[in-house]
Amino acid sequence: MRDFDLQPAKDLGLPEAERAKSLQREPGLVSLLASHAWWGVVRVYLKLFHRLAIEGRQHLPAEPPFVLVANHSSHLDALALAAALPARHRRYVFPISAGDVFFETKFATAFSALCLNALPMWRKNAGRHAMGQLRERLAAGDAGFILFPEGTRSPDGVMKKFRAGVGMLVAGTDVPIVPCYIDGAYHALPKGSAVPRPRTLKVTIGPPLRFADQANDKAGWSAVSEQLHGAVEDLRP
Repeated sequence: MRDFDLQPAKDLGLPEAERAKSLQREPGLVSLLASHAWWGVVRVYLKLFHRLAIEGRQHLPAEPPFVLVANHSSHLDALALAAALPARHRRYVFPISAGDVFFETKFATAFSALCLNALPMWRKNAGRHAMGQLRERLAAGDAGFILFPEGTRSPDGVMKKFRAGVGMLVAGTDVPIVPCYIDGAYHALPKGSAVPRPRTLKVTIGPPLRFADQANDKAGWSAVSEQLHGAVEDLRP
Protein backbone atom coordinates (compact mmCIF):
# COMPACT_ATOMS: atom_id res chain seq x y z
CA MET A 1 0.00 0.00 0.00
CA ARG A 2 1.35 3.42 -0.97
CA ASP A 3 1.80 6.22 1.57
CA PHE A 4 -0.97 8.82 1.64
CA ASP A 5 0.08 11.95 -0.24
CA LEU A 6 -2.47 14.75 -0.63
CA GLN A 7 -2.03 16.56 -3.94
CA PRO A 8 -4.28 19.01 -5.81
CA ALA A 9 -6.18 17.50 -8.74
CA LYS A 10 -4.26 17.80 -11.99
CA ASP A 11 -7.35 19.12 -13.76
CA LEU A 12 -8.08 21.73 -11.08
CA GLY A 13 -9.30 25.03 -12.54
CA LEU A 14 -10.08 23.77 -16.03
CA PRO A 15 -13.45 24.79 -17.51
CA GLU A 16 -15.86 21.85 -17.43
CA ALA A 17 -15.82 21.37 -21.22
CA GLU A 18 -12.01 21.26 -21.28
CA ARG A 19 -11.83 19.12 -18.16
CA ALA A 20 -14.02 16.42 -19.74
CA LYS A 21 -11.55 16.10 -22.65
CA SER A 22 -8.35 16.52 -20.64
CA LEU A 23 -5.92 13.61 -20.43
CA GLN A 24 -5.26 14.78 -16.86
CA ARG A 25 -8.91 14.44 -15.82
CA GLU A 26 -9.52 13.00 -12.37
CA PRO A 27 -12.87 11.64 -11.14
CA GLY A 28 -14.99 13.93 -8.98
CA LEU A 29 -18.04 13.16 -6.85
CA VAL A 30 -20.54 13.55 -9.71
CA SER A 31 -18.54 11.32 -12.06
CA LEU A 32 -18.01 8.72 -9.36
CA LEU A 33 -21.75 8.52 -8.66
CA ALA A 34 -22.63 8.46 -12.37
CA SER A 35 -20.00 5.82 -13.08
CA HIS A 36 -21.11 3.65 -10.15
CA ALA A 37 -24.73 3.72 -11.34
CA TRP A 38 -23.79 3.11 -14.98
CA TRP A 39 -21.52 0.16 -14.27
CA GLY A 40 -24.10 -1.42 -11.99
CA VAL A 41 -26.51 -1.51 -14.93
CA VAL A 42 -23.82 -2.63 -17.41
CA ARG A 43 -22.68 -5.55 -15.26
CA VAL A 44 -26.24 -6.84 -14.96
CA TYR A 45 -26.80 -6.41 -18.72
CA LEU A 46 -23.58 -8.21 -19.68
CA LYS A 47 -24.25 -11.04 -17.26
CA LEU A 48 -27.86 -11.64 -18.25
CA PHE A 49 -27.84 -10.81 -21.98
CA HIS A 50 -24.33 -11.96 -22.91
CA ARG A 51 -23.54 -14.41 -20.07
CA LEU A 52 -20.21 -12.65 -19.60
CA ALA A 53 -17.47 -14.92 -18.25
CA ILE A 54 -14.10 -13.71 -16.91
CA GLU A 55 -11.04 -15.95 -16.71
CA GLY A 56 -7.68 -14.95 -15.19
CA ARG A 57 -8.71 -12.16 -12.82
CA GLN A 58 -5.79 -13.14 -10.59
CA HIS A 59 -3.45 -11.55 -13.16
CA LEU A 60 -4.86 -8.05 -12.61
CA PRO A 61 -2.45 -5.77 -10.69
CA ALA A 62 -3.68 -4.72 -7.25
CA GLU A 63 -3.19 -1.00 -7.92
CA PRO A 64 -2.10 1.40 -10.67
CA PRO A 65 -0.29 2.00 -12.87
CA PHE A 66 -1.10 -0.70 -15.41
CA VAL A 67 -2.46 -1.04 -18.95
CA LEU A 68 -4.96 -3.58 -20.25
CA VAL A 69 -4.57 -4.32 -23.98
CA ALA A 70 -6.91 -6.45 -26.06
CA ASN A 71 -8.25 -7.28 -29.49
CA HIS A 72 -10.94 -4.93 -30.76
CA SER A 73 -13.94 -5.82 -32.92
CA SER A 74 -16.93 -4.25 -31.15
CA HIS A 75 -18.16 -1.35 -29.03
CA LEU A 76 -18.83 -4.02 -26.39
CA ASP A 77 -15.09 -4.59 -25.90
CA ALA A 78 -14.43 -1.68 -23.53
CA LEU A 79 -17.55 -2.52 -21.53
CA ALA A 80 -16.51 -6.15 -21.15
CA LEU A 81 -12.96 -5.28 -20.10
CA ALA A 82 -14.04 -2.63 -17.61
CA ALA A 83 -16.66 -4.99 -16.18
CA ALA A 84 -13.86 -7.49 -15.50
CA LEU A 85 -12.21 -5.00 -13.12
CA PRO A 86 -13.01 -4.91 -9.41
CA ALA A 87 -15.17 -1.91 -8.48
CA ARG A 88 -12.26 -0.29 -6.62
CA HIS A 89 -10.26 -0.13 -9.88
CA ARG A 90 -12.79 1.76 -11.96
CA ARG A 91 -12.26 5.20 -10.46
CA TYR A 92 -8.68 5.34 -11.79
CA VAL A 93 -8.88 3.11 -14.90
CA PHE A 94 -9.52 5.07 -18.10
CA PRO A 95 -10.53 3.48 -21.42
CA ILE A 96 -8.70 5.29 -24.24
CA SER A 97 -11.43 6.06 -26.77
CA ALA A 98 -11.57 7.63 -30.22
CA GLY A 99 -12.14 11.34 -29.69
CA ASP A 100 -13.80 11.71 -33.09
CA VAL A 101 -16.46 9.18 -32.03
CA PHE A 102 -16.94 9.54 -28.27
CA PHE A 103 -16.11 13.22 -27.71
CA GLU A 104 -17.56 15.00 -30.74
CA THR A 105 -20.80 16.33 -29.22
CA LYS A 106 -21.60 17.75 -25.78
CA PHE A 107 -23.82 14.79 -24.92
CA ALA A 108 -21.27 12.21 -26.09
CA THR A 109 -18.49 14.01 -24.21
CA ALA A 110 -20.49 14.16 -20.97
CA PHE A 111 -21.52 10.50 -21.22
CA SER A 112 -17.99 9.30 -22.09
CA ALA A 113 -16.37 11.30 -19.29
CA LEU A 114 -18.97 10.81 -16.54
CA CYS A 115 -20.15 7.24 -17.15
CA LEU A 116 -17.38 5.51 -19.09
CA ASN A 117 -14.52 7.46 -17.47
CA ALA A 118 -12.97 7.49 -20.94
CA LEU A 119 -10.08 9.67 -22.13
CA PRO A 120 -10.01 10.86 -25.75
CA MET A 121 -7.39 9.91 -28.30
CA TRP A 122 -7.74 11.98 -31.44
CA ARG A 123 -6.72 9.50 -34.12
CA LYS A 124 -5.43 12.14 -36.55
CA ASN A 125 -3.01 13.32 -33.84
CA ALA A 126 -2.20 10.01 -32.12
CA GLY A 127 1.53 10.45 -32.41
CA ARG A 128 4.40 10.92 -29.98
CA HIS A 129 2.95 14.03 -28.31
CA ALA A 130 -0.38 12.41 -27.44
CA MET A 131 1.24 9.18 -26.29
CA GLY A 132 3.79 11.22 -24.35
CA GLN A 133 1.02 12.79 -22.29
CA LEU A 134 -0.45 9.40 -21.50
CA ARG A 135 3.01 8.05 -20.69
CA GLU A 136 3.49 10.89 -18.18
CA ARG A 137 0.16 10.01 -16.59
CA LEU A 138 1.28 6.40 -16.18
CA ALA A 139 4.62 7.50 -14.74
CA ALA A 140 2.76 9.48 -12.07
CA GLY A 141 1.40 6.14 -10.86
CA ASP A 142 -2.21 7.20 -10.35
CA ALA A 143 -3.91 5.76 -13.43
CA GLY A 144 -4.55 2.63 -15.43
CA PHE A 145 -5.58 2.49 -19.09
CA ILE A 146 -7.68 0.23 -21.29
CA LEU A 147 -6.14 0.34 -24.76
CA PHE A 148 -6.93 -1.33 -28.08
CA PRO A 149 -3.64 -1.25 -30.04
CA GLU A 150 -5.27 -2.08 -33.37
CA GLY A 151 -6.50 1.52 -33.33
CA THR A 152 -9.97 0.71 -34.66
CA ARG A 153 -12.52 -2.11 -34.65
CA SER A 154 -11.78 -5.08 -36.87
CA PRO A 155 -14.36 -5.26 -39.69
CA ASP A 156 -14.27 -9.07 -39.83
CA GLY A 157 -13.48 -10.08 -36.24
CA VAL A 158 -9.89 -11.06 -37.10
CA MET A 159 -7.29 -9.30 -34.97
CA LYS A 160 -5.14 -6.92 -37.00
CA LYS A 161 -1.57 -5.76 -36.50
CA PHE A 162 -0.95 -3.69 -33.34
CA ARG A 163 0.17 -0.13 -33.98
CA ALA A 164 3.42 1.23 -32.57
CA GLY A 165 1.60 3.65 -30.25
CA VAL A 166 1.39 1.06 -27.48
CA GLY A 167 5.18 0.82 -27.66
CA MET A 168 5.51 4.60 -27.37
CA LEU A 169 3.40 4.36 -24.24
CA VAL A 170 5.32 1.69 -22.32
CA ALA A 171 8.75 0.96 -23.84
CA GLY A 172 11.44 1.55 -21.23
CA THR A 173 8.98 1.68 -18.32
CA ASP A 174 8.25 -0.87 -15.60
CA VAL A 175 4.49 -0.49 -15.97
CA PRO A 176 2.76 -3.91 -16.15
CA ILE A 177 0.89 -4.48 -19.42
CA VAL A 178 -1.90 -7.05 -19.13
CA PRO A 179 -2.85 -8.87 -22.36
CA CYS A 180 -6.53 -9.80 -22.69
CA TYR A 181 -8.60 -11.58 -25.30
CA ILE A 182 -12.29 -10.81 -25.82
CA ASP A 183 -14.24 -13.63 -27.45
CA GLY A 184 -17.77 -13.27 -28.82
CA ALA A 185 -18.03 -9.48 -29.06
CA TYR A 186 -17.78 -9.47 -32.85
CA HIS A 187 -20.73 -11.83 -33.16
CA ALA A 188 -22.71 -9.88 -30.54
CA LEU A 189 -22.19 -6.39 -31.99
CA PRO A 190 -19.99 -6.21 -35.11
CA LYS A 191 -18.86 -2.96 -36.68
CA GLY A 192 -21.79 -1.39 -38.54
CA SER A 193 -24.46 -2.90 -36.28
CA ALA A 194 -26.53 -0.84 -33.87
CA VAL A 195 -28.42 -3.52 -31.95
CA PRO A 196 -26.55 -6.15 -29.90
CA ARG A 197 -27.35 -9.83 -30.29
CA PRO A 198 -27.57 -12.23 -27.33
CA ARG A 199 -24.18 -13.87 -27.86
CA THR A 200 -21.88 -15.16 -25.11
CA LEU A 201 -18.89 -12.99 -24.19
CA LYS A 202 -15.71 -14.22 -22.55
CA VAL A 203 -12.72 -12.18 -21.39
CA THR A 204 -9.47 -14.06 -20.82
CA ILE A 205 -6.81 -12.15 -18.85
CA GLY A 206 -3.17 -13.20 -19.18
CA PRO A 207 -0.09 -12.64 -17.01
CA PRO A 208 1.28 -9.08 -17.16
CA LEU A 209 4.34 -8.21 -19.24
CA ARG A 210 6.92 -5.49 -18.58
CA PHE A 211 9.17 -3.66 -21.02
CA ALA A 212 11.63 -1.82 -18.77
CA ASP A 213 14.57 -3.14 -20.82
CA GLN A 214 13.05 -2.27 -24.18
CA ALA A 215 14.53 0.76 -25.96
CA ASN A 216 12.20 3.74 -26.25
CA ASP A 217 12.70 4.18 -29.99
CA LYS A 218 11.03 3.02 -33.22
CA ALA A 219 12.60 -0.43 -33.09
CA GLY A 220 11.57 -0.81 -29.44
CA TRP A 221 8.03 0.36 -30.12
CA SER A 222 7.63 -2.20 -32.88
CA ALA A 223 9.07 -4.95 -30.68
CA VAL A 224 6.62 -4.11 -27.89
CA SER A 225 3.61 -4.07 -30.24
CA GLU A 226 4.61 -7.39 -31.82
CA GLN A 227 5.17 -9.08 -28.46
CA LEU A 228 1.85 -7.85 -27.11
CA HIS A 229 0.05 -8.96 -30.28
CA GLY A 230 1.46 -12.44 -29.76
CA ALA A 231 0.52 -12.47 -26.08
CA VAL A 232 -3.09 -11.52 -26.89
CA GLU A 233 -3.26 -14.03 -29.74
CA ASP A 234 -2.03 -16.77 -27.39
CA LEU A 235 -5.12 -16.20 -25.21
CA ARG A 236 -7.55 -16.82 -28.08
CA PRO A 237 -9.71 -19.90 -27.39
